Amino acid sequence: MYYAKIFIFVYRLKPMQFDLHRFADFISWVISPVVVAPLAYYAIVMHGYGSDVNSMSYLMVLFFSSTLAPIFLISGLKKIGRITDFNISSREQRFFPLLVLVAVNALGYEFMKHLHPPKLLTGILFFNSVNMIFILLITLQWKISIHLFTFSSSVALLFIQFGSVALCLLLFVPLLMWSRIYLKAHNLMQTLVGGVVGFGVMYSELKWWTGL
Repeated sequence: MYYAKIFIFVYRLKPMQFDLHRFADFISWVISPVVVAPLAYYAIVMHGYGSDVNSMSYLMVLFFSSTLAPIFLISGLKKIGRITDFNISSREQRFFPLLVLVAVNALGYEFMKHLHPPKLLTGILFFNSVNMIFILLITLQWKISIHLFTFSSSVALLFIQFGSVALCLLLFVPLLMWSRIYLKAHNLMQTLVGGVVGFGVMYSELKWWTGL
């Protein structure tokens, strides 16, 4: 009798509906530029150069450039109505924040140089600025996925520092692509180009830079 009552109770329960939109939005926020980039920088600095007396200073410059400055900038622009959402979904609204971030990374590069860090770290900020100009120019005519560009370029950084073990992170690329497409933030080509170009460009730039 007891088990019969349990069976009836479970049978009458409505199945929980999985909210795909909420899940896609969650993925989009968790694997976002302001989360992915600083985690990659933390791994590179603390596990690669943790014994360096200036390691925390390196990390703070990278963190400010990749996370704090973009968060303050985007929050401020959203508050005054210059952008409609935090992901800056509208291509036409991306030009000014990208231009500011070019300057932020260039400034971070100048600060980093004075700390005399390993060459890889100055290269990160220098090419972040260069690549932001590249994205900005593309944005004038087309909408490339910055989420995919940042994630794949971060994987390229980790690959350079830690070797092929970092490539397993590329398994998240299809999930992030699906998320951005499902949310109608991008189409397939925009996410695919962002991922491929992000990895290829950053890897090529930093291999050349560190080999000088």
